[in-house]
Amino acid sequence: AASDVYKRQTYCSYLGFKAAFKEEAAFRQELLICIILFPFSFLLASSLLHWAILMCSLLVVLIVELLNSAIEALTDRVSTELHVLSGRAKDMGSAAVTLSLMILVILWGVSLYMKIVGS
Repeated sequence: AASDVYKRQTYCSYLGFKAAFKEEAAFRQELLICIILFPFSFLLASSLLHWAILMCSLLVVLIVELLNSAIEALTDRVSTELHVLSGRAKDMGSAAVTLSLMILVILWGVSLYMKIVGS
C-alpha cells in the first residue's frame, strides 16, 4: 500500500538524520547554527517571503551537508585507500558545503544590513 511506502521513506529519512547527527560533527555544528539563527529570522525578515528565503538558506546548508556526508560515507565504503578520485569527490562535496554557507552569509548579512540601515 502507498501508506506503507511513505512510512518506510519517512523511517529512512529519520535514520539518515540520526546517523548524520551521531556521526558527523559538521552536521551538528551547522544544525546548531540553524537553531541559533531561527529565532532571529522573525526579527530580521521584513515579509513572509523574506522569512522564507532566510529559512531556505538554513535548510540548504543542512541539505548540502547531508549530501556531502553521504558522498564521504560511500567513498569510504568503496575504499579507504588514498585515491585521487576519492579525494576529488570529498573535496567537491566540501566545496559545495562552503558555497552553501556563503549563500547563508550573503542572505543573512544583507538582511542584517537592511535592518540596521533601513532598506
